[in-house]
Amino acid sequence: MDTAAPRRADALTYRDATEADIPALVALVESAYRGEASRAGWTTEADILQGRRTDPAGIRAVITAPASRLLVVERDGALVACCQLEHRGEAAYFGTFAVRPGLQGGGLGRQVIAEAERLAAADWGARQMQMTVISVREELIAWYERRGYRRTGTMTPFPYRDERFGLPQRPDLEFELLVKDLPALAVLSDLPAAPAA
Repeated sequence: MDTAAPRRADALTYRDATEADIPALVALVESAYRGEASRAGWTTEADILQGRRTDPAGIRAVITAPASRLLVVERDGALVACCQLEHRGEAAYFGTFAVRPGLQGGGLGRQVIAEAERLAAADWGARQMQMTVISVREELIAWYERRGYRRTGTMTPFPYRDERFGLPQRPDLEFELLVKDLPALAVLSDLPAAPAA
């Protein structure tokens, strides 16, 4: 995957995160999901999970993991969103998705996920995007369904005894796998040769 230069799309700049971005990324993810600040947006998990959503070690692990990248999304030099892409053969995993709470609901999330899908297909040849969402997050799942994702019914237990994932406030939490088929993008080497002049 080409990570040399930032890419601009729709006035947003996308680039790979570096270790210098870790404090700002932790703050962004926490503000989008946990605590009172998260209530300014609609993605809050404050009513179902307390405690932290991530920490510097968790963000560093995403940045440094093989076949993984954490995209920093900026507008006019300010961090506005982020998301993780992980190469998993013919699929890509989408995670660590956060949009600044005050900017949620205005189409920014749609732009970011569309660019993530484009990158996964173009750079890795991914044919499917996968993600896991807490199954009781019906409004969030409906948002992903409007973006073309479908519920699989494949569930993974929530790690109740691992405080790194937060402090659950209800006993029925689990993750559901959502998937979306990505369009095949033509690779230049697969195109027919131009006819001889």
